[in-house]
Amino acid sequence: MQRWLGAVLLGLMGLTGLPASGSDFQHHRYEDMVRALFAVQRQCPYVTRIYSVGRSVEGRHLYVLEFSDHPGVHEALEPEFKYVGNMHGNEVLGRELLIKFSEFLCEEYRAGNQRITRLIHDTRIHILPSMNPDGYEVAARQGPELNGYLVGRGNARDVDLNRNFPDLNALMYYYEKNKGRNHHLPLPDNWEQQVEPETLAVIKWMQSYNFVLSANLHGGAVVANYPFDKSRDARVRGRSTHSATPDDRLFRQLARTYSYAHSWMHKAWNCGDFFEEGITNGAGWYSLSKGMQDFNYLYTNCFEITLELSCDKFPPASALPREWLGNREALVLYLEQVHHGIKGMVYDENNNPVGKAEISVAGINHDVTGGVEGDYFRLLLPGTYTVTASAPGYLPSTSTVTVGPAEATRLDFYLKTAPKQHLKVKHHSGKRNPSSLKAPLKLGPR
Repeated sequence: MQRWLGAVLLGLMGLTGLPASGSDFQHHRYEDMVRALFAVQRQCPYVTRIYSVGRSVEGRHLYVLEFSDHPGVHEALEPEFKYVGNMHGNEVLGRELLIKFSEFLCEEYRAGNQRITRLIHDTRIHILPSMNPDGYEVAARQGPELNGYLVGRGNARDVDLNRNFPDLNALMYYYEKNKGRNHHLPLPDNWEQQVEPETLAVIKWMQSYNFVLSANLHGGAVVANYPFDKSRDARVRGRSTHSATPDDRLFRQLARTYSYAHSWMHKAWNCGDFFEEGITNGAGWYSLSKGMQDFNYLYTNCFEITLELSCDKFPPASALPREWLGNREALVLYLEQVHHGIKGMVYDENNNPVGKAEISVAGINHDVTGGVEGDYFRLLLPGTYTVTASAPGYLPSTSTVTVGPAEATRLDFYLKTAPKQHLKVKHHSGKRNPSSLKAPLKLGPR
C-alpha cells in the first residue's frame, strides 16, 4: 500500500523535467545517446557513474549509466538492478525510454523527490540503453517510415543477439530429471568463441555484478514476457506449451507489476494480439532458444523478464511523449520490486562474512548464491518459508521466515564449522548439454 501511495504522490507532486511538448523528444543516434548519458552524469555527478562493459563489432562502446549514493561501490545488503534496451537494433523504444528514464531519475533526485531519492540511496541501478548500437545505426538510416521488420535487428554481423547466449535450458531440463544443479549452471567449453562481442560483453557484465532483478526492453508487441522462453516439450499440433520455472508464481507477479502499472499493457488486446492481464510465459507464446532472460535465471542470481513495449518497432518521435507517460510509473514500480523477499548476511562463528554461500528455499527448486562479501538476496512472494544457508566446510543452517508485502525481510545466518568427518563439498554432475536440441529459428519480437 505504501508503494502505491508513493506512486500516486509522485504524480501529484508535478514531476520536474517532463517535456512541455513532443518536440523535446527525439531519437538518439549513437553520438547523441552518448552525449545525453554524459549530460546526466554532469547534472548528477555524486550519484552517477558511466562505464563501458565492452564494445560492439564496429567498436561502439556499450555504455552503462549507474545510479547509486556510492557510485562504483557495492554496498552490503544493497541490491543490484539492471535495465537493458535495444538488444534488437530496430526495436528502439526501449533505448529512448531508458535515456529519458535516466534524465528523469537525475531530475527528480535533484528536485528532492523522496521516492526517487530513497530508490537511488537504497539500490544500485545500472542502465544499458543500447546493447546493439551497430544494429540501431542500420535501422536509423532507414528511419521510422521505411524501417522493415528485420532491418537492423541483428548486430553488424546480422546475428540476432537474443538467440546468441549459451543454451542452458537443455542442460537444466536434463538436470531436472537427474537431480543435477538447479542454478549457476556451467557454461559449455569454448563458449567465448561461440558468442558475439556484444553477448560476450554482457555475460562478462553479469559475472562482475551480483544482479538481483532485471528487465530487457523490446518492441513489436505490448506484453510482459517471463521465463522460460524455451519449451521443455516439442510443439504439439502447432501449439506452444507453458514452460514454468520453479519461480513461476513470482515471475507472473513481476510481469503483472509492470503490466498493471503501464497505461495500457494490462488491457490484454494490443497490436492485434490478446494476452490475458498483458503478460505471457515465453514458451507459451512461442519457444525461443539461447535467449537472454533464461540465461540470466540459469547462470546468475538475476530474475529477468522481457518487456515488449510497442506495436511499432521504430515509432516516430511524435509518439515518444505518449510512450514515456505510459511507461514511466511502470519503470519505477518494477525497479522497486528488487526490494522484496528476503536478504541478509551469512557469517561464520566469529562473525566473519562467508562468501558464496548457497541459499535454498524449501519447495522452490532454484537456489541463489551469496556475494563474495557475504550478503545475499532472494526474491520471494509474501508467505512463510523454510530457508537454508550452506557453504563448503560449514554445517548448514536452517530458519523459518515470514515475508511480508513491503520491504525485504532481513534474515542472517551463522554457520558453524563442520567437524572433519562432515567436511563434504556439495557435488553436482558436471555433464554438459546432452544434445544440441536444435530448433527452427523463430523471428518473433523477442
